[in-house]
Amino acid sequence: MPVELRKLETVYQGYSTLMVATLSTADGGTFRREIEHHGRAAAVLPYDAGRRCVLMVNLPRAPVIWAGGPPELLEAPAGMVDNEDPEDTAIREALEEAGVRLSRLEPLGSPFASPGVSSEKIDLFLAEYSAADRVAAGGGVDGENEHITVEEIPLAQLWAWVEQRRIEDLKTLALVLALKVRRPELFLP
Repeated sequence: MPVELRKLETVYQGYSTLMVATLSTADGGTFRREIEHHGRAAAVLPYDAGRRCVLMVNLPRAPVIWAGGPPELLEAPAGMVDNEDPEDTAIREALEEAGVRLSRLEPLGSPFASPGVSSEKIDLFLAEYSAADRVAAGGGVDGENEHITVEEIPLAQLWAWVEQRRIEDLKTLALVLALKVRRPELFLP
């Protein structure tokens, strides 16, 4: 049964835009849904195959704290795509947040992050790095109040956290699972 968007009303505009959509069904009925829109994002999981570890970031997320989650969320470096290709965004964010210079990215896909409420698509990448690619401290851009700490985590430990359900960020979980499927040997203790 096809559904058509009939009306879209913006009710708030800030970092995010909140809209109310009126949709119609084939039988003539209508219903309303809220849409949160803030743009497209890109995320990358940098991994060092030789040392069997990944670079991740810890940062506070207001919605997570509000929902009773941890005060800091362990994540793959990520950010909003702003007038650049998603791959360029992932490379920039890895340098800004984790202090790692990446050159070759392995694209995984561009899924919708939370399709029940948000229009956000997130481009997911894996990228190999070495110790020589750690060219800065990371921590984010001054003035953006990201409060990022960088962590280098052994893949065996990261997999234990996945099994213990301690990875609470969906994009990061997807990236770790993809790396495990593509490079299972890296997760051996």
